[in-house]
Amino acid sequence: MAESFRRRPAEPLYMGSIPIPSSYDPSLYKNDLTPFLWELKKRGYRESTIVENYAKILKNLTKNCILDNPDSVLTYLATKEISEGRKELIADCYANYCQWKKISFIKPRYHRIDKLPIIPLEKDIEALISALPRKVSILTRTIYETGARCGEVWGLKWIDIDFQNTALTINKPEKNSRARRLKVSAQLIGLLSTLPRNCEFVFRKYPKARLDTFEAYFIREKKEISNQLCNPKIVQVTWKSLRHYKATMEYARTKDILYVKELLGHVNIMNTMVYTHLINFDNDSFVCKVAKTVEEATQLIESGFEFVVDVEGEKLFRKRK
Repeated sequence: MAESFRRRPAEPLYMGSIPIPSSYDPSLYKNDLTPFLWELKKRGYRESTIVENYAKILKNLTKNCILDNPDSVLTYLATKEISEGRKELIADCYANYCQWKKISFIKPRYHRIDKLPIIPLEKDIEALISALPRKVSILTRTIYETGARCGEVWGLKWIDIDFQNTALTINKPEKNSRARRLKVSAQLIGLLSTLPRNCEFVFRKYPKARLDTFEAYFIREKKEISNQLCNPKIVQVTWKSLRHYKATMEYARTKDILYVKELLGHVNIMNTMVYTHLINFDNDSFVCKVAKTVEEATQLIESGFEFVVDVEGEKLFRKRK
């Protein structure tokens, strides 16, 4: 298994930072998306939205259909085996592009099918994190402990980590979420402190290193680990599912939906409500542990156990399986 992170060849400029075009002449640009992406930038769209949604979607469309021919795009969407929600997102991005190019386009109607998020098992998460190469393992554990989005963790700077009080601050929240300060374990703080300080960002070798390249590396390693351990469930462990896991477990532990809302940085509580019915609480089963010292109790709490009762001077803790 690879122990070092290998960068792929650089993608076109518009997949990263959005360059400023000196002028716009359609005959010069043809399928170059830079002018349109810069227009989105001027309209106030977030860079992450431009790069992760518009650039990727429109670049893929140029490979499969004629971008300035709406019928070609509609045919592609009608025959492509992807979810209705994904088709709707593609159509929305393309409609914005057509509006900019002054091309007539009527968006098709799609019917989204609501699906509950996949919640991985703790043993599968731990098996994956233990087997991953060091840097991607630490990033994955950070998402696991905090429930932050992968882009928020990728954007962490060293000044955002409070080594003394074992906490980190999300100063660049995504999807219009709130900035927040999150408590983490002493173990994670220790792991973070071992990473090289190549630049101001915790997980990057250089400031403009790209998350999608790093994520592709994570996916390759994950598949290899799944094959080696003969455990197909490991493939279902994604950075997004770790956020779902954290939210679900915290609601199961506290039954406090407002606390979970603040933890995730949600502005609208309706986005948080989905986590109230992801676990069947009627058949709870727990792992129980006994702590005889303050150190043992501290370790259990940092591992996610909750205090239950004090019996004959010994403290009993539990954690949902």
